[in-house]
Amino acid sequence: MSRRRPSRWHGLLPVFKTAGPTSHDIVDIARKALRERRIGHTGTLDPMAEGLLLLCVGQATRLQQYLLAWDKTYGGVIRLGQATTTYDLEGAFTDPSGAVPELDEDRLRELEAAFSGEIDQVPPPFSAKKVDGKKLYELARSGRAVLVEPKRVTVHDLKLEREGADLLRFTVRTSSGFYVRSLAHDIGRRLGCGGHLVHLERSRIGPYEPACALSQSALEAVSDPQEIVSGPAWVPFAEIQLPHPRITLNPSAGDRFNHGGEVIVLRQDPGTVLQDDLVAVHGHDGNLLGIGGVVNVLARGRTVVLRPRMVVSATTEERQP
Repeated sequence: MSRRRPSRWHGLLPVFKTAGPTSHDIVDIARKALRERRIGHTGTLDPMAEGLLLLCVGQATRLQQYLLAWDKTYGGVIRLGQATTTYDLEGAFTDPSGAVPELDEDRLRELEAAFSGEIDQVPPPFSAKKVDGKKLYELARSGRAVLVEPKRVTVHDLKLEREGADLLRFTVRTSSGFYVRSLAHDIGRRLGCGGHLVHLERSRIGPYEPACALSQSALEAVSDPQEIVSGPAWVPFAEIQLPHPRITLNPSAGDRFNHGGEVIVLRQDPGTVLQDDLVAVHGHDGNLLGIGGVVNVLARGRTVVLRPRMVVSATTEERQP
C-alpha cells in the first residue's frame, strides 16, 4: 500500500472569498495551486457570503481546532419584513412577516443590548450543524422535523444602523460557533416583522484581516506554489498566532513535553493562566511545540503544571520541490 506524500508546505494562507463558491471550493482551488492535499479551513462561510477564510496547510491542519477559537468580525445587511426558511435571501418566504416598526436610536440600542453578551442561539435549519450524525440541511431537505438545542455563544460587540425603509446594516464581533443568519432571523422575530440576511462579509478572524489576504482571483491564477509561499499573504508555521496564552519551556522541559510527559513551568510570559486553560507551548528557540492543557496552577499563577494536548511534529520546515 502506497503512503501519502509528505506535505511540502506548512503554514496559514488567508484568502478573501467572493460570493458564490463554497468554502470547500476555495480549499480545492488552494489544493490545486499549492499541489498539496492536506489543506483545511478554520470556519465555513456560506456561498452567498464573502470575506476572510483562513486555510491551514500541511502540519498547520493540526492547529485548525485551536484556531477556531479566535473571535470573528462580520458586517452585512438584514432585510426586515419577511423571514425565510434558510434565514437568508436564498430561502422561501415564511412567517413571521409584516410591517417594519419604527426604529429610532433608542430601539436600535435596545436591540444591540438584547443580542450582546452571552446569548442562547439556535442554528439555522439549513446549516452544516450535525444532529444525530446528520447535517441539519440534509434533514431539512428530507422534510424531517428536528428539535435543535440552543447553543451558548458570545457577542462581544454589535452595532446596528437603519438603512432605508426595511434594511438594517450591522457589524458584529462574536465567539466561535456564532451564526449570523440566526442573528438576522432572531432580530426580525423580536421585532415581529420577520427578517433575513441579504449580505454578509467576514472582515476579521483574530489578528487576521482582508488586507493581509490573497484574493480569490489571485489564488485561481497561481501557476507555481512558490507564488504563494514566497508572497506576502503566506504565514509560515512558526509565525502562526494562536488564541491561547504563550508558555515557553527550557530544553529539558521541551523534550519531556515532546514525548508526552507532564511538565512543571516557572512562568515568565505575561497573561493570566487558569486551570483547564489551553496554552500555546513554545521551545526556548521560539518554535511552537504544541498545545498544552493546564492541569494545575501554583504559587499564585507563577508556576503551572502542563499536560500535552497536541504535539507538533518536528518536520514543519517548508521544503523546496
